[in-house]
Amino acid sequence: MIQKDSKVAIDYTLTVDGKVADTSKGRGPLEYTQGAGQIIIGLEHALEGKQAGDKISVDIPAKDAYGEVNKEAFRRVPKTAIQNIEQMKVGDIVGASANGHTFRAKITEITETEVVLDFNHPLAGKTLHFDVEIVSVK
Repeated sequence: MIQKDSKVAIDYTLTVDGKVADTSKGRGPLEYTQGAGQIIIGLEHALEGKQAGDKISVDIPAKDAYGEVNKEAFRRVPKTAIQNIEQMKVGDIVGASANGHTFRAKITEITETEVVLDFNHPLAGKTLHFDVEIVSVK
């Protein structure tokens, strides 16, 4: 039975807005330790108490997944701060690094002089649907 510190292997398919966003199919099961924060909290809660062979289908609200969209995670930067901005469009992803950390942001607006970047996780604000089969529990 899945409980704190269990070593768990699952096969899963993640669907967001009706489209498959991720799956373990073709890659082998995802392995994690229950309670260690290695998977989103909502999925950990849904798997608690289940056992090998169980199959579940569950919707995880944004607050228990990647959080709601944070308005503070939008930044206006000068166009000159982004390389190749002339070839980019709204919806494109840009990368940056500062102080040894790498960041990814989605371009949400381009004006004459500025670019608005969204640093939220791409799945922030989304309900996640998981179909999961528990492969093993140790």
